Amino acid sequence: MSRPFDYLVVGAGFAGSVMAERLASVLNKRVLLVDRRPHIGGNAYDHYDEAGVLVHRYGPHIFHTNSREVFEYLSQFTAWRPYQHRVLASVDGQLVPIPINLDTLNALYGASMSAFEMAAFLEARAEARIPIRTSEDVIVSKVGRELYEKFFRNYTRKQWGLDPSELDATVTARIPIRFNRDPRYFADTYQAMPLHGYTRMFERMLSHPNIKILLNTDYREIDGTIPYRELIYTGPIDEFYDFRFGKLPYRSLRFQFESGPATSLHQPVAVINYPNDHLYTRVTEFRHLTGQEHTRTTLVYEHPQAEGDPYYPIPRPDNAELYRQYRDQAVSARRVHFVGRLATYRYYNMDQVVAQALTLFGRIASGRRGEQPAPLAAAG
Repeated sequence: MSRPFDYLVVGAGFAGSVMAERLASVLNKRVLLVDRRPHIGGNAYDHYDEAGVLVHRYGPHIFHTNSREVFEYLSQFTAWRPYQHRVLASVDGQLVPIPINLDTLNALYGASMSAFEMAAFLEARAEARIPIRTSEDVIVSKVGRELYEKFFRNYTRKQWGLDPSELDATVTARIPIRFNRDPRYFADTYQAMPLHGYTRMFERMLSHPNIKILLNTDYREIDGTIPYRELIYTGPIDEFYDFRFGKLPYRSLRFQFESGPATSLHQPVAVINYPNDHLYTRVTEFRHLTGQEHTRTTLVYEHPQAEGDPYYPIPRPDNAELYRQYRDQAVSARRVHFVGRLATYRYYNMDQVVAQALTLFGRIASGRRGEQPAPLAAAG
């Protein structure tokens, strides 16, 4: 090659794609984007299945954010379909709204409580937990043990392979309790789905002529053969350092897709949670998300498992301490930048990953502009 790439970006999900696009279009850098998978988009990748239904291969991805910056950034690459996500939970033989709201309790208990009565109802059942350390503490201190058992304990055990009493409080701290009839799963300012799907959005994001893409490729296969100046790494940080301190634990998923004829939608909402029944945690019907009109419909059943692709960092104090050892290595790394859920061992939503990548790009743009370091021969 006549000259090196300015950046090698490892991983074509949100973190890597945002970094590649910003570096190419704003700083006019030459970027090589590499991904092990045969497609761009990371876990947000969507495609048309054999039935002709647009599906998310790695489970449902529902976009929501309170960040105007993130929403406007992504709006450069897609139009949006307004979408307010709703989820029902199968509890005591009924489908009731989750997060828990006024209608949830009235349906479960055959009551007609007001918001004030709901607050008193929960206050009478809540158990004081000081300090709040675990996911069990969070829920029991809000709604009491009965609702904890109905909605949270078994779902968490299936999802994480651990009891809520063994998980950090952050796992359930993000789950609200609503003293009204708002059935939406999220309350963010911006809630929408990419009009033509996530993959189309990524294709437009990565269409800059300065960006070259290699798929079905582990970056280590080309490291040392294709010269580059700096590395953006979005993969598992423990793998980058050859697991020198031990393997960071993750929770994985197995997806079971089913398609069939449907003159109408199969489920009343996009997602139904099954906290107590079945081995799977939830079932998603994609046409709710996409608005696609079709004579067939596709559902996906999610089966959490210990082995497989890393999806969810497991938030426990010993895992956080192990990550800190890798983070300390990363802080001192020259010409290597770590960004994204796997590289920072965080349970981030999509918009948080975009925001993190935009922040990293801002630091690079302000602090490294015009710098011309020598090409890297190897990254690890």
